[in-house]
Amino acid sequence: MEEFLTKVSDVVWGPFLLIPLLLGTGLYLTVRLGGVQFLKLVPALRLALFKRRDEDADGDISHYQALTTALAATVGVGNIAGVATALYLGGPGALFWMWVTALVGMASKYSEAFLAVRFRTKDARGDMSGGPQYYLAKAIPNGFGLTLSIAFAVFAVLASFGIGNMTQSNTVAASLESSFGVPTWVVGLVVTVAAGAVLIGGIKSIGKVTAAFVPFMIVLYVVGALAVLLLNITDVPAALKLVFTDAFTGTAAVGGFSGSVFIIALQYGVARGIFSNESGLGSAAIAAAAAQTRHPVRQGLVSMTQTFIDTIIVVSMTGLVIITTGAWQTGLDGAEMTAEAFTRGLPGEWGHYIVTLSVVFFAFSTILGWSYYGERCVERLVGVRGVLPYRLVFTVVIFVGSTTELSLVWTFSDVMNGLMALPNLIGLVLCAGLIARETKQYLAVDPDLLTPPAESTLHGTDALRRPRDTA
Repeated sequence: MEEFLTKVSDVVWGPFLLIPLLLGTGLYLTVRLGGVQFLKLVPALRLALFKRRDEDADGDISHYQALTTALAATVGVGNIAGVATALYLGGPGALFWMWVTALVGMASKYSEAFLAVRFRTKDARGDMSGGPQYYLAKAIPNGFGLTLSIAFAVFAVLASFGIGNMTQSNTVAASLESSFGVPTWVVGLVVTVAAGAVLIGGIKSIGKVTAAFVPFMIVLYVVGALAVLLLNITDVPAALKLVFTDAFTGTAAVGGFSGSVFIIALQYGVARGIFSNESGLGSAAIAAAAAQTRHPVRQGLVSMTQTFIDTIIVVSMTGLVIITTGAWQTGLDGAEMTAEAFTRGLPGEWGHYIVTLSVVFFAFSTILGWSYYGERCVERLVGVRGVLPYRLVFTVVIFVGSTTELSLVWTFSDVMNGLMALPNLIGLVLCAGLIARETKQYLAVDPDLLTPPAESTLHGTDALRRPRDTA
């Protein structure tokens, strides 16, 4: 089974299917939206981090809580281990392609969040539901859109138990056992109880926890990485030069022959960049649909800052620390390489402790975010009656993952992640005209988003309301 899934994963995540489709969709949307991720990044960050909510707007949680819930799911082990693996196999040039993937991926993240709010609905309990499992069916006519939406929901539920659950709890348990000698079953029990206490309250509970938790974990990791870079400041210019030159020429990566050519740096940079920020996968759109927002454009802009924070900030910190300390040439892989880089860069055992704690925080937050993604897709498939059973099973599986060998689950997770992206990317391309048209109309009238800020040319608030439900 593992051999079969590995072959499927190599095809799905290979250079001829998902990677060009993800990168190509991001480029296409960037052009159709006029580079919105570059022109509106500053007001988007202001809206996400300072304004934080639209008062008196429909939704279950604030802009900021929707952002932190999505960040909780994406800022995970991939930011620590995934970056290291990309450098191990593709050399320093892979980091450049992770940046490129993020910059064009911001347009994909904007678009899927826009559609999630644009076509969201309320479930039988009055909670907001949205994401590819809904907007694919509503925005694309005939049975094709319905087929895409069901396929996404099924693959997302399966992925939630893998990459969003078992692999995360297993990584936490292994890290704490290795660093502090804590038995895996003890770690599993604690994580299971802690996660279950949060999950039982649904998105409002998750939003409150991630709003306080996520900024702390990101700041802890980034401050540690900045300390390493400051202590090795003379090596930073050479590291940056290596990233840019090797992106196009390739290098003899420690991973072996595969790292010596340009195309592998591109392949692993794009694959791991997407794995880290999930742009185009459609998962973060599910959290965006719950946001209290006046218009889909506003939440789309907030959501695209998630990719910026995840990759341009957090991933960059990991990559530069690994390169400046020379850890990418040690022959280590994954989290071990990142831990070695921090240990080299900081005095004593501080670096090791920072990486271990970050693994715990990042993995736990990913469990919270993905639990919500999974339950919303379960609600789409079987209705609200399936939500509570899903939460209970999801919570139990956390303990199973922490005490089980998971090589097969990792491969299965990669496949499910890739398969859930395919219907979403098809939908984004087909809906590009709708997204571009309504984005252009709204950006012309919202005083918060005009560049430079100006008074709206329209009277009243009609232009700032949610558009009519017509495709």
